[in-house]
Amino acid sequence: MLTGFSQVAGQALYLDDLFSFFELKPHIVSPPDARPFPSPIRQGFVFEDVGFRYPNGERWAVRHLDFTLKAGEVLALVGENGAGKTTLVKLLARLYDPTEGRILLDGHDLRAYDLDGIRANLGVIFQDFVRYDLTAAENIAVGRMALADDRPRIEAAAARSLADDVVRRLPAGYDQVLGRRFRGAVDLSGGEWQKLAIARAYMRDAQVVILDEPTAALDARAEFEVFQRFKKLILGKTGIIISHRFSSVRMADRILVLVDGTVEASGTHEELLAQHGRYAELFELQAAGYR
Repeated sequence: MLTGFSQVAGQALYLDDLFSFFELKPHIVSPPDARPFPSPIRQGFVFEDVGFRYPNGERWAVRHLDFTLKAGEVLALVGENGAGKTTLVKLLARLYDPTEGRILLDGHDLRAYDLDGIRANLGVIFQDFVRYDLTAAENIAVGRMALADDRPRIEAAAARSLADDVVRRLPAGYDQVLGRRFRGAVDLSGGEWQKLAIARAYMRDAQVVILDEPTAALDARAEFEVFQRFKKLILGKTGIIISHRFSSVRMADRILVLVDGTVEASGTHEELLAQHGRYAELFELQAAGYR
């Protein structure tokens, strides 16, 4: 009996955590008179002296960010680890709000727009994407669950990200359960999981597509093919690429170099090399490994 009571008491601690989680309320919500997300985006995004510090954090993740992301432009973010690249993207997606400054979309504060509209029009794939123990089709449909039964759209998204080759090799195709949790499931390599994750962004068919280190687990050939398709498929859309590989960022219309959470330089690949600054230094360090 004593053992039973102690086990119940131990399990009750987990239940307390569960109910505490259910009681959590989101801090970021839509305003009562929220503006509808523009369709299409006409001007783009403007960061005005944006600064952000994570809750309970002492240092600024980004500060004094001033730049414009024009509608239809592909922007690349370059910088060393901790420079603030992923934080910038999270602010753009309103996963966080700026601590200071503001982000404008078509001339209006991003906080004035309907939150669901923002999330529906942004397709973001972070480098720490989730591997779901679901079928291959469901793993892709996570990008837009309302269309989970639209198999043609799922297959089209897979083709765009090169994930269709991965699915073709699975015993049950799109109905194959993935992961290690269930009997009969098939686990994938890091690169194969990454192709499925990229397909989620195409599944959403968003106006703004953001890829945060999207090809870190891919080989050189697959990386080249992913970015060649990416450039064609987002034609007319707005895109952001975060990558440490300079062969990838060269396809962008403009490159921002982030240092300690602020923009140090901006320009095309050729313009930044001509400045002989940090970008040129990092480029030469990476290029030296291939000589």
